[in-house]
Amino acid sequence: MSDAKLHATSPDPDDFAVQIADQVESFLVAVREVAKGDEPDSAVPFLLLEVSQLMLAGGRLGAHEDIVPDERYEADTGPDADVDDLRENLARLLDPIDVYSEVFDPYEPRTAPVPARISDDLTDVITDLRHGMAHYRAGRTTEALWWWQFSYFSNWGSTASAALRALQSVVAHVRLNQPLEELDGLDTDQPAMGDETLEFEAGRVMQEEIGGPLGMQTGK
Repeated sequence: MSDAKLHATSPDPDDFAVQIADQVESFLVAVREVAKGDEPDSAVPFLLLEVSQLMLAGGRLGAHEDIVPDERYEADTGPDADVDDLRENLARLLDPIDVYSEVFDPYEPRTAPVPARISDDLTDVITDLRHGMAHYRAGRTTEALWWWQFSYFSNWGSTASAALRALQSVVAHVRLNQPLEELDGLDTDQPAMGDETLEFEAGRVMQEEIGGPLGMQTGK
């Protein structure tokens, strides 16, 4: 493809590798900022925007021809950075809508939905993206693109897609004034709650915490 300039010697903003790296870096920075919790009211819509933009980069990588690394064996990027604090911060920020129901493979017949967490998904994606970014910052551009493309197909593409669907669903429930009725039984780490309690809590939290930024009137 014409935008596949994998061996550029200068940071041309029109270069495929530079554009992908910029989108990856933007996502990494944005999620880190959201996780600080400085603006909890806008966390969900902001994450929806950032994951959507990341999926554009993923789509470009997915549509691209196979990228072959320069070396037969991947260069060592060192240990992956610890993401436990980031995961915990996101989980606190997104509670109680962190847990959602996901079908792992939509083409696998009779696949039962399983519980998943947006906080786990985002940190999982970040781990993959950081690994490729380590190659990119070390000047191994082709290896970075190869890793981002490979891990898009094998992990972060489906993971980010699932998180995007969950975030979009939360925003849709708020805008359409529909409480989340399907949380019951998803989170096995929490004490059992009745349907009415879950519905009330989910609706209350969504209205109070993210209703304002989404243009909804919140009642006190």
